[in-house]
Amino acid sequence: MTVSYTLKVAEARFGGFSGLLLRWRGSIYKLLYKEFLLFVVLYALLSITYRLLLTQEQRLVYAQVARYCNRSADLIPLSFVLGFYVTLVVNRWWAQYTSIPLPDQLMCVISASVHGLDQQGRLLRRTLVRYANLASVLVLRSVSTRVLKRFPTMDHVVDAGFMSQEERKKFESLKSDFNKYWVPCVWFTNLAARARRDGRVRDDIALCLLLEELNKYRAKCSLLFHYDWISIPLVYTQVVTIAVYSFFALSLVGRQFVEPEAGAAKPREPLEPGQEPGPALGDLDMYVPLTTLLQFFFYAGWLKVAEQIINPFGEDDDDFETNQLIDRNLQVSLLSVDDMYQNLPPAEKDLYWDEGSVQPPYTVATVAESLKPSFLGSTFNLRMSDDPEQSLQVEATPALARRAPAAQTPLLSRVLGAGAPSPAVSLRNFGWTRGPPRTPHLLRPRAEEGRDPEDCIEEADCMEEADCMEEEAGPEDQAQEP
Repeated sequence: MTVSYTLKVAEARFGGFSGLLLRWRGSIYKLLYKEFLLFVVLYALLSITYRLLLTQEQRLVYAQVARYCNRSADLIPLSFVLGFYVTLVVNRWWAQYTSIPLPDQLMCVISASVHGLDQQGRLLRRTLVRYANLASVLVLRSVSTRVLKRFPTMDHVVDAGFMSQEERKKFESLKSDFNKYWVPCVWFTNLAARARRDGRVRDDIALCLLLEELNKYRAKCSLLFHYDWISIPLVYTQVVTIAVYSFFALSLVGRQFVEPEAGAAKPREPLEPGQEPGPALGDLDMYVPLTTLLQFFFYAGWLKVAEQIINPFGEDDDDFETNQLIDRNLQVSLLSVDDMYQNLPPAEKDLYWDEGSVQPPYTVATVAESLKPSFLGSTFNLRMSDDPEQSLQVEATPALARRAPAAQTPLLSRVLGAGAPSPAVSLRNFGWTRGPPRTPHLLRPRAEEGRDPEDCIEEADCMEEADCMEEEAGPEDQAQEP
């Protein structure tokens, strides 16, 4: 049974993951405890041999060997090799789950496309969906040990109702050296074509849609079979396994607490006149290597994770529940094409038929969520300028764009102070120095009291032409003006 703890981590709280550490089923302790105990026993035997059974000269030689092994273990790129391998295995694990064929889309198309309330129509729909389930059972027997133990022979498949005796004879009469999980899919296509000729499928579009969904279903069966056929290259698995085992084999010797190297020890403190030298300071002598045990737990546990999920169709705690998937797929597919065919509830007016603003009710536990404003977009909270000229629409001409001031950053505006000009474009900066700012000719000015709006528009056009003539005039002509 797959171990699910989704509800336990539905909310992030203090010690949320800590509560999961006490579980045994599906845990790293269950996977690793045998290897961990073996490592501890071997380390203890080497430590006892070094401390009690070796002579002084042998201890010096062992200390040299231990220091060499410790330096050599650090040369193995264990984190890189193991991390990349586990990432590859996890991606492959999830891709295999998404490749498991589910008949949900296919059964909906069968129920909508294959018509007939009589006995023949019912038989046709049930046979089509049974062929689809038979294909998934055949391919799962090829990749899953749980399904193979449930259906060890074709007799068990027939007794379970996935195949009739006549269909079994047809199936076994086909001679092929390869897996024949695709045979029920071919039966499906031939039966669908017959239903089209008999008028059970009313048009070619419905038949095309039916065959498209079947091809998607068959493609998942094929992909699942090829995932079982094409494994991660064995050489990569061997490299990772050898790297982990060799690292901890070196650590068994190299992580022992041995005597410090000659010349590497430092005196405890400066000696005073007449004071005898005390013992030299070396590494702390501990009987239990805590950091080494933690390192073994992490790295070896990482390798165990890859070992468990590299083939999720076994019988481990977290392997896929393929037998329950078979039961579920057969049950829901037969219900959808048989009991639910044309079995519709009466169409009624919904609860909000006469309401303009729909608001479903909340419970007391969730009523506070109704006070939260709905998200309309990040720019809805943007502060806009209060100057009405900022909202006026102008024609984007090169001459107008050159008169606009350069935009300033918010940080520069803070440095310049409150009196700094606004980075927004203002009509006052467009170069009109004579008189009050005027509205461009694209805008329709407000009609003054007692004046015809058309006269105002003509006056604005004349003023625009006068501005253009001033721009075309050279600096000499402008100097002659009084």
